[in-house]
Amino acid sequence: MPTIPWMPGAAATESPDSGEAVVMASKFEVKSLLHVPRFFLLSLVVWKQVRSAPGTIGASLRAEPFKKTFWTLSAWQDQESLETFSRSDPHAKVVAKLIPTMDRSTFVFYGAARSELPLSWDDATRRIAEKRGK
Repeated sequence: MPTIPWMPGAAATESPDSGEAVVMASKFEVKSLLHVPRFFLLSLVVWKQVRSAPGTIGASLRAEPFKKTFWTLSAWQDQESLETFSRSDPHAKVVAKLIPTMDRSTFVFYGAARSELPLSWDDATRRIAEKRGK
């Protein structure tokens, strides 16, 4: 499974070991293997934005192309930073383009101490599975 490892974001050096981060973990499934290349390429556009977005502490991506599944894991200074990123382009435009190709998406939000970063994929995938009831 290809993974882009945890990379620091624009806010990574601000109070690195104190306070709480807002975490978002997500799982995206596309309808067809034919949609995988486009989803992957557009996710790299968003990846560049994530790394430089104000309030991003860090992020990682995971792809399971033959399962038509993509995962994100990110930590943010606060909910406002995450919401601002979500509404900003290119993210907002990419989401609009990909909605017709999506089969199922799951999002999990939780808090984590900044001293616990980088985040664990095991914990994030467990939380997503629990939310999905699996």
